Amino acid sequence: MRDVRGCMPTKGDGDSEGMTEFNLNYKNSSIRAICDRDLKERAQQELERLYNELERYLQEEPFFLSSYEPLKAEKNSPGIARIMSFASEKAGVGPMAAVAGTFSELLGNYLLNNGAKEVIVENGGDIFLRLREEKLVGIYSGRSEFSGRIALRVKPGSTPLGICTSSASVGHSISLGESDSVTVVAESCPLADSAATAIANEVRGPDGIRYGILTAEGIDGIQGVLIIRGKELGTYGILPEIVRV
Repeated sequence: MRDVRGCMPTKGDGDSEGMTEFNLNYKNSSIRAICDRDLKERAQQELERLYNELERYLQEEPFFLSSYEPLKAEKNSPGIARIMSFASEKAGVGPMAAVAGTFSELLGNYLLNNGAKEVIVENGGDIFLRLREEKLVGIYSGRSEFSGRIALRVKPGSTPLGICTSSASVGHSISLGESDSVTVVAESCPLADSAATAIANEVRGPDGIRYGILTAEGIDGIQGVLIIRGKELGTYGILPEIVRV
């Protein structure tokens, strides 16, 4: 899948039979999906509906777009805004830190609710997975010697799952730290996205990876974290098996 923030293509040990791959594009969104049913047209309509819903809300609440601090969405706010608000509040970052992961999860669940049994949705390096067979999620970390050489082996029983990556050296996302990649695994893709931003912000200075891990320890709901900076690699929590590729 197309990389923007750190995750390389998601793949199995072989090609999955009966799987359909398609791209969804709307305004600033560019999303890639793989599932066992051809639901591109419906998914495109759902992407546009979600995007327009959030866009209208951001016009009404511009601070939701620009804040680096958590903001609580009101009860009458659209569902997508409430999901982003909840996830970012747990990670201690602004709500837009959850936007890519939220779109991935909402579209993934939409595909599942419309008959798909296996789904992978990737949005700028933030991936939602519901698997029927084992897959590898490769880690792209810019100029680090680990980049493209390691992957997470994700088993079906651990999904649905969110795997999200933030980087200070790759892509267009804002990061206040110095990591080449911070990859977070969580049941909630919006939370994984928010947490990746929060942790990556703290990877600074000689003890940057340790500071990142200390931040990860304070975020409830994440399963594991993989931090890469140059020749350094650190982990926290429970991750899928890390393999060489």
